[in-house]
Amino acid sequence: MTRLSVEMLAADAPEPITSAGHAQLGIAVLAGIAVIVLLITKFKLHAFLSLTIGTLALGAFAGAPLDKAITSFTTGLGSTVAGVGVLIALGAILGKMLADSGGADQIVDTILAKASARSMPWAMVLIASVIGLPLFFEVGVVLLIPVVLMVAKRGNYSLMRIGIPALAGLSVMHGLVPPHPGPLVAIDAVKANLGVTLALGVLVAIPTVIIAGPLFSKVAARWVDVPAPDRMIPQRASEDLQRRPGFGATLATILLPVVLMLAKALVDIVVDDPESTVQRVFDVAGSPLIALLAAVLVGIFTLLRPAGFAKERVSQLVDKGLAPIAGILLIVGAGGGFKQTLIDSGVGQMVLEISKDWSIPALLLAWLIAVAIRLATGSATVATVSAAGLVAPLAVDMSTTHTALLVLAIGAGSLFFSHVNDAGFWLVKEYFGLSVGQTLKTWSVMETIISVVAGGLVLLLSLVI
Repeated sequence: MTRLSVEMLAADAPEPITSAGHAQLGIAVLAGIAVIVLLITKFKLHAFLSLTIGTLALGAFAGAPLDKAITSFTTGLGSTVAGVGVLIALGAILGKMLADSGGADQIVDTILAKASARSMPWAMVLIASVIGLPLFFEVGVVLLIPVVLMVAKRGNYSLMRIGIPALAGLSVMHGLVPPHPGPLVAIDAVKANLGVTLALGVLVAIPTVIIAGPLFSKVAARWVDVPAPDRMIPQRASEDLQRRPGFGATLATILLPVVLMLAKALVDIVVDDPESTVQRVFDVAGSPLIALLAAVLVGIFTLLRPAGFAKERVSQLVDKGLAPIAGILLIVGAGGGFKQTLIDSGVGQMVLEISKDWSIPALLLAWLIAVAIRLATGSATVATVSAAGLVAPLAVDMSTTHTALLVLAIGAGSLFFSHVNDAGFWLVKEYFGLSVGQTLKTWSVMETIISVVAGGLVLLLSLVI
């Protein structure tokens, strides 16, 4: 069996590999992923350590010298953290500001006050989608669960009728819409345009969240009819505050980075002149770093000051907002290292060469790969970064819109059928007081609907744009 040469591992664009080389690389990929899956699921090892060890296993099975594999891994880790690490940090700070200032509660209470009993599931999906833009999924769940439980209990609603729309809104934002870590890493890996991806992501997200949220919740409520558990209604952040920011100011702060990034994408399309002053201004203002940084700075005056936060407390809030993302940054960075090792080993080139003979569309292939890794590891982020590394070469000859759709296909696949190896599964089960079977019939089915509907919409869009 042909061993991979040092030169091939180090090359930026590996030469075409022989059939024997294809076989060895295929085995190496399966072995590397198997190591990651085994360590995460069987030995409960942290995803960062699992990805690191799995990457080294990949290099070893591919016949690469260990020092070259380490170099590829550290290079990929560094470039990924440099590309998306600051964005994840700024997003975490903005989310913490939103939660601790009572801004999130203000949005929730304002919308619920205007919602009728009939429109309550739609109100919940709207709240979750807006709140979910700057928040990580787990943070969004912890933030919204008290609201879901209180609404269900006080209004005597089915827990699933209220809870499923909220979970759907958070999950769709997490998998499809930047600046969440998964989409950002995929965008960086396949060199997609962030503004275009954001616009198409929102376009796909709207019908997806309607189907998986308010519509599916009717079925879920019939399958699993349970009351809201009293023991899981925690204190809300704003209950300790004497005042909190206004609804309009909070909403404007949340949407500011989205508006800036979408404006940049629109100006790039309409103006399309790199020398234009207007385009250059929007290129800067609409870059993810500046857009999120602007939202954080604006949030100090629109969220924290109205809530009565002193300067010292603002600094403490930033510290607390950054602390929980250390693990996420390491996982994302290790995923980038795994991706770079795949590329440097020639795996990406192999996928490109083999896929030329397949009749399967590139977008469907990306979705299927993400689905397989998601089912095996339980992590949407691991599925996204791994799948992005495998299919990145397919984006070379794609148009701007199709490259963005490739990112969305990966994101959709990464959400498929959450089950017992996913932390989100247990989070939902415990908060809602469900059995494993009930969680599978509600949460797991909802995730599958999101994945299939979003994946189907991406394929349909690819036919018309």
